Amino acid sequence: MSKINVEGLTKIFGKKTKQARELLNEGSSKDEILQKTGCTVGVNNASFDVEEGEIFVIMGLSGSGKSTLVRLLNRLIEPTKGSVQLDGKDLAKMDTKTLREVRRTDMSMVFQKFGLFPFRTVASNVEYGLEIQGVDRLERREKAEKSLELVGLKGYEDKFPDELSGGMQQRVGLARALANDPEILLMDEAFSALDPLIRKDMQDELLDLQQTMKKTIIFITHDLDEALRIGDRITIMKDGAIVQIGSPEEILTNPSNDYVEKFVEDVDRSKVYTASNVMVRPETVNIEKEGPRVALKRMRDANISSIYVTNRNRKLLGIVHADQVSDLVKNNKDDLEEVLEADVPTVTSETPVTEIMEMLATSGVPIAVVDNDRLNGIIIRGSMLAALTGVEVNEDGSVS
Repeated sequence: MSKINVEGLTKIFGKKTKQARELLNEGSSKDEILQKTGCTVGVNNASFDVEEGEIFVIMGLSGSGKSTLVRLLNRLIEPTKGSVQLDGKDLAKMDTKTLREVRRTDMSMVFQKFGLFPFRTVASNVEYGLEIQGVDRLERREKAEKSLELVGLKGYEDKFPDELSGGMQQRVGLARALANDPEILLMDEAFSALDPLIRKDMQDELLDLQQTMKKTIIFITHDLDEALRIGDRITIMKDGAIVQIGSPEEILTNPSNDYVEKFVEDVDRSKVYTASNVMVRPETVNIEKEGPRVALKRMRDANISSIYVTNRNRKLLGIVHADQVSDLVKNNKDDLEEVLEADVPTVTSETPVTEIMEMLATSGVPIAVVDNDRLNGIIIRGSMLAALTGVEVNEDGSVS
């Protein structure tokens, strides 16, 4: 069972919601409904699941409905129709007391504006939610200190918010949300107000924290680079409706429509792609049954100057070069091991492209992609450039 299940969630703001719903069902656009009824469609029939422990990013431009959607998830905004289930329990059917308890213990929100009390210390700000719940003073102080240590603010407990940088204040906001030890974090444009460098640091901080916390995180952003950087899956919204849900790679490589394609056209793919996205099928020679003449022929046919050597199980043994193999043939020798070069540049299929680019710049041979000793592909400059510019690369390295 998914941690969160959303079915047909819709929110219409205004007085003529019944008429607006009818128009919505007939396929009228958000602008048409506003013109005819004066109602605003905040969210239009959103359905999705969020798995436990994943970072699920909801993104879109201003007015797309992403912030309304996240507030529907904890019923800060009441839905017009549809359901939100948390561990199989429908939030719409909860009474006020039960819902309040869910917000206090199961879901915490982190906002773009830090909302810190200037007259309270950092620790006192983090304790605030626990204080409202009536948690004992010593216990809430202990939990606050633990949360502050998690976000890298140990030693700042007795400082005041105006003594901290913007990034540090956002960490206090995150620590406050973590102090309740919630199962779910709702983060609404949490890093948008930060300077670019601090923002990147906070993204790294969140990813590092997630390695130990394993929280279910729903993260709202208008920044595609941020979404691609931190999201396990991404939902893209337009005019209140979901237009695509997918992994960062799926969003980049298979946009569902022109709107998503326009969104991703200027994305720096090197921040998202790994070796598996840019590798091509390698030319190889099997040392257990093939010798110098076969190796030389394959290099001539493929117009390459070196070829990787494997055994019958495709275990990578090394590389041989055309001039050395040609000398073996001239001297009527049959053992490729005489010229086998075992020290070759290798990466795994999960190695980020940003790391591979520097290797390619200094390597005189293709980069071998090896997983569990098995050669799965090679990376050449042409395949790297083609993938990063959005050109489709064939298995042999040619482009379509």
